[in-house]
Amino acid sequence: MRIDGSGTLRASCVLCPNPGPMTLEGTNTWLLREPGARGVVVVDPGPHEERHLERVARMVQEQGAQVVMSLVTHRHDDHTGGSRYFSELTGAPVHAVDPRMRVGGSGLEDGEVISVDGLELRVIATPGHTDDSVCLLLESDDTLLTGDTVLGHGTPVIDGDDGLAPYMDSLYRLRDLVREYRVRTLLPGHGPILSSPDAVLSSYIDHRESRLEQVRAALRSGAASTEEIVDKVYPDISEKIRLAAHSSVRAQLRYLEQHGELSEEVEV
Repeated sequence: MRIDGSGTLRASCVLCPNPGPMTLEGTNTWLLREPGARGVVVVDPGPHEERHLERVARMVQEQGAQVVMSLVTHRHDDHTGGSRYFSELTGAPVHAVDPRMRVGGSGLEDGEVISVDGLELRVIATPGHTDDSVCLLLESDDTLLTGDTVLGHGTPVIDGDDGLAPYMDSLYRLRDLVREYRVRTLLPGHGPILSSPDAVLSSYIDHRESRLEQVRAALRSGAASTEEIVDKVYPDISEKIRLAAHSSVRAQLRYLEQHGELSEEVEV
């Protein structure tokens, strides 16, 4: 499974050496450039890992190119922690939805088209994993950069108890977009590239719906707290990711509460 150096005609991955339970093989930093052009867009510089950031900057320089801007798909530190240092290395601004993540840059608006030296990216708001999550449509490559909204394998944690409803909406929106634009490739923020976007998004939707049904079943069996539901829905979970399971269950309970499916006796 090759990740570092993988990509499409206009996109190339530089894998950060920060593997872990939440980052999988590491953070994927994407270099985007129109063939023959000089201007480069960097998506998700990554954490404050100086060797990685310097490697990215050096790769661009060795190609006779220049970083024009960086974009971040969401605020988590494994995608943004190195933004300021990377901006210092390259002199390029960092654009983000969250103002705190910007470095001399501006916001990212849903539907906005970003043009750099012939390259065009369309910003797609996809809240859920975080409320500031975005994906980026690279139509010329039939490609979608998904940040952590869709991963190369596994599924992301929902950040915040109110995140599941917008996340489900985002998944449905992305599946519609994949079908409309005939997207052939997903470039995730972690893990390998994905070549069956429609199937992947359908699987994500089915997975979330299945988890919701498991939570409903746990509630019907008498579970009345997050801890009890985690024990029933994730019986074999490791302690390393138990907190993530708690976060997911809270989001699922909040979703059911918002849809009038939760009794007052249940601890959310």
